[in-house]
Amino acid sequence: MHSFLRWANNRQEEIISLIQEMVNCESPSDSPIDVNRFVDLMVERTSDIATAEVLGTDGAGKHLRLTFRTGSNAQGQILGLGHSDTVWPLGTLRSMPFRRANGKLWGPGVLDMKSGLAFFIYAARLLRELDVQTRKRVVLLVVSDEEIGSRSSRALTESEARRSDCVLVLEPGAGPTGKLKTSRKGVGNYTIRVTGRAAHAGVDFAAGASAIVEAARQVEKIAGFTNLARGTTVNPGLINGGTRTNVVAAECRIGVDIRAVRMRDAEALDRKFHALRAADRRCSLEVHGGLNRPPMERSKAIQQLFGQSRKLGRKLGVKLEESATGGGSDGNFTAALGIPTLDGLGGVGEGAHAANESILIDRIADRTALLAMLLANL
Repeated sequence: MHSFLRWANNRQEEIISLIQEMVNCESPSDSPIDVNRFVDLMVERTSDIATAEVLGTDGAGKHLRLTFRTGSNAQGQILGLGHSDTVWPLGTLRSMPFRRANGKLWGPGVLDMKSGLAFFIYAARLLRELDVQTRKRVVLLVVSDEEIGSRSSRALTESEARRSDCVLVLEPGAGPTGKLKTSRKGVGNYTIRVTGRAAHAGVDFAAGASAIVEAARQVEKIAGFTNLARGTTVNPGLINGGTRTNVVAAECRIGVDIRAVRMRDAEALDRKFHALRAADRRCSLEVHGGLNRPPMERSKAIQQLFGQSRKLGRKLGVKLEESATGGGSDGNFTAALGIPTLDGLGGVGEGAHAANESILIDRIADRTALLAMLLANL
């Protein structure tokens, strides 16, 4: 057994204890006080191996930059990337408590992504205790608003990525075997506001121009932008408008989610949205929105980084596979800058954002050891 894997196996209960602490420290995106409490916990649990810089935000929870003391003459930087916020509202622990059962750890945020943060911390601790010097500086950036669009943290993430030689994203692995993620779709949202002309539906129907009817025509056209062969999906997921059934609707709004594998496809979609025109000339359209996470395209640099990881995994007796996903992460931002980015290095399990959120206990040690191997060899 490789010494890294042996160390991680021997310290597995400690890692589990840290994961339990993290899960029990609830940190919903919409509660800066609780996110900050989680950040304080991370600072406290890494004080002996890292230098912490807590960064304030406008209204959101604090972001955290940890620089680990793993290399005395480090040249360049490896960036670990994670987030402290979860989708779960405060008080979820009452109905979904942290527990250990059936070979798994359960609880809100355990998979997405508190276990990944714990793995990275213990990977750095492993290197310190085994006296393994890294060639590059090791930094972990933990942002507080990834689950709600990364508005306050995107610039910080991109700035840190530009100083880095590669980025390791601690989001969960894909599927039951924990495949790494080498491609993610870009994600965007559009809102189409339709303005019509109100009128009494019984007395003066012909004088009205229904924004709802116009929106229905637009929804059919917008749905037609989907191109499954290219991995492009366009989902009109929300629609609302009108005031009463006896009033011809003067307003209606359509909310649309888009996903695209390639940047050029996202740009083509944007042109289509802005080319929309009302079928009823008495109505008008306003189009707002666009791409908020660029695609993480499977570049040659990403392929090479995955190849290096696969070789290191073999030394641990782990067969690594890669995958593509339709969901976005902050790794989309770093990959779009051309920085080699490898995603999905966190927990292996199921149920992210769902009541069955859990990770496999028997994948804790090899995931921690893999991260340590990457930090030591990249």
